[in-house]
Formats: sequence, structure tokens, C-alpha cells
Amino acid sequence: MMNIAKEHKVNEQIRVRQIRLIGAEGEQVGIIDTRDAMTMAREAGMDLVMVSPQAVPPVCRLLDYGRFRFEQQQNEKENRKRARAQEVKAIKFRVKIDSHDFETKTGHVRRFLEEGHKVKVTIMFRGRERTHPELGERILTRVSETLADIGAPESMPSMMGMDMNMIMAPKAAPMPRKERTEDGLDIEAGVSVPGTPVTTPEPTATV
Repeated sequence: MMNIAKEHKVNEQIRVRQIRLIGAEGEQVGIIDTRDAMTMAREAGMDLVMVSPQAVPPVCRLLDYGRFRFEQQQNEKENRKRARAQEVKAIKFRVKIDSHDFETKTGHVRRFLEEGHKVKVTIMFRGRERTHPELGERILTRVSETLADIGAPESMPSMMGMDMNMIMAPKAAPMPRKERTEDGLDIEAGVSVPGTPVTTPEPTATV
């Protein structure tokens, strides 16, 4: 469906004498009187919507305006949701960080990754700490290893001013493991197939 501005004229709001009409299926009807177009819209149970007011004559289209607005609002909602999902979060670590703070901050990174966000992990250096970048690299390596089950670094750590940065990206969800039956069909592990016998494991003796 063509893009239509949020502010546009519909039905009786269209005051011009003639319009160029586009049908409900996108077909070109041609230049007709606005009254005739309104009659066509009513007979089809649709609305007459001006989609290009600057054209000469203005261009209008037959469509279900209520349905269009609903779909447009849903698309805008999905676009906002995707924009939030692609947001890059930020967590900062100090070079001299204790175990408790490390676990807390790493937990925040894990939560952001679980929500589908990328995370910028920053090591902040103070004074002469900057002469030992290996200390920051060691912390970033520890973060990536701790979160290896859910995320992975997008690139090697890099220095920017007094900070060292690394972007962690969430891993894609694993595909269900498939097993092959005797007749060659692929099935997901743990899913029973009609007609196949169910085997019960032998009980294990307790010593």
C-alpha cells in the first residue's frame, strides 16, 4: 500500500471538482468528477482518500481508511519496537574492580543481552592505569568468557581516550536439534512421532 501522510483529506473533506482516481487494487481509473468518485467509494463500501494533494488534478484513492490507519499504527509500533531492540546499552567497569562488583555488572550485561540488546562494555582507566592496557583487556576477556553462553564480542577491544571499549552482541537462539527416523524424516529431539514405539529406560539399581 502506498505511503499516505497522516494529515490528509477523506471523503467529504475533498472539495476540488475533479480528481485523478486510483482504484482499490491500484488500477488507474483516470480523471473523473469528485462526486462520481464519492459515489464509487460508497458503492464499494470504501473511502475516498486524497493521497497527492499537490498534483494537478489531486490524486485520490479508494481504500478502507479505518483498516489502513490501523495497519499504519501497527507498523509504527513494530518499527519503534525494533528500534528499541537495536539499542546499544552501556556498562562501565573500573580496572580495580572487586569480585562482587564484577558479578553485579556482568549480570546487567547478561540481562541486556537476554533482551536482545547489544552492550558496549567500557573499561575506565585512571591516571597511570592507562600505561597497562593489558589489565583492561584481561577484564574484557573475563566478561566475554563469563557470558559466552549468551553473547560474543563483535570485535577486539579498542582504546578511545582514557577508555577501552568492546561491543558484546547477543547470540542467535539455537535451532532445535533434529533426529532422523528410520523412514528418513527429520524430527525435533524430544518430540514423539505417531506410530513409533515409546521405549522406557531400564531402572537403575541404587547401590
